[in-house]
Amino acid sequence: MAHISEPSEGHTDGPEASTSSVPTTVLRIRSLLPSLAPAERRVAQRVVDDPERAAASSITQLAKDCATSEATVIRFCRTIDFSGYRELRLALATEVGQVRGARSSSVEELSSDINPDDTLASVVQKIAYTDARAVEETGAALDVEELRAVIGAMVGARRVDVYGVGASAFVGADLQQKLHRIGLTSFSWSDAHVMLTSAALLEESDMAIGISHSGTTVDTVQALTEAGRRGARTVAITNFPRSPIGFADHILTTAARETTFRSGATASRLAQLTVVDCLFVGLAQIRYTESRSALETTYEAVRGLRMNNDRGRRGSGDDK
Repeated sequence: MAHISEPSEGHTDGPEASTSSVPTTVLRIRSLLPSLAPAERRVAQRVVDDPERAAASSITQLAKDCATSEATVIRFCRTIDFSGYRELRLALATEVGQVRGARSSSVEELSSDINPDDTLASVVQKIAYTDARAVEETGAALDVEELRAVIGAMVGARRVDVYGVGASAFVGADLQQKLHRIGLTSFSWSDAHVMLTSAALLEESDMAIGISHSGTTVDTVQALTEAGRRGARTVAITNFPRSPIGFADHILTTAARETTFRSGATASRLAQLTVVDCLFVGLAQIRYTESRSALETTYEAVRGLRMNNDRGRRGSGDDK
């Protein structure tokens, strides 16, 4: 659990200079891939795979590389909110330069794919690299103003429902436990029927949070839809903001990559947990006194369940 420190006198709420070496334009394009038309998706994939080459290519060359037309490239640029290809090239070139300058020459970009001939040491290195990048890139992609809006709405919420299935259910349980620890009534549901029945009882003063990496998990989407129909504020935590779950009032975007053997599932959980921690700490900051008191009270409640160190050591000796 993140530690909540005393606020310093010199604290300001403004954004600090970013130290991230992650190209945010590439992250945004990657998050939109599933929602693009096939021809535009080929352009997007080329940019994601090699942003440096795309930045150095003319529109004619990029269209040829993607087996499409210049008109499709321009349409793709407008789909991702650039006025044209010149603006996209400029953004890519700027970010590629920043990434190159921020990274040490001794650090090699690793492929996240696991190959049959990889050694176990290489597998460990690739998984650690992929997981670390998921956290870093999620931090870079997260819209701070959107996060602030969600935290502000959460402060006044009567209760918070959290929906998630499979791996996302574990993340939902973590968020529910954190919110409960600071005195905010919350429930985490992973069963489709229970999610829907709980959502049906929500009101305008409530919040519902749906967690889905793909944004296409039917159970989660249906529960969040029902919650919104009842007037609750809806929030989606997803890797793909233009997926079916993208109707939510607020979207908090993660940036995890799917990889061989779905090791991306681990990365996606870490990315989601990063967002959860940001939500929790941001909320605890606003409710600082109440949160600190609640954390201390709940800690005292379970203190008696912790083993004494000396007793634990004696027990270990007896088991030998």
